[in-house]
Amino acid sequence: MKKPTIQLPIRFPHDVKAWLEAQAEVNGSSQNSEVIRAVRDRMARVEDQQPA
Repeated sequence: MKKPTIQLPIRFPHDVKAWLEAQAEVNGSSQNSEVIRAVRDRMARVEDQQPA
């Protein structure tokens, strides 16, 4: 069973939007997937920096 999701309207600067479009095309994915990937990567880096 999938976890529930929410829709989140979000505004991006033009350069970030262009980067998302390019990454999505390169990776054969959606822009939404690229946002999720970027956020999860950041989450992992922050978690790795926290003391155990």
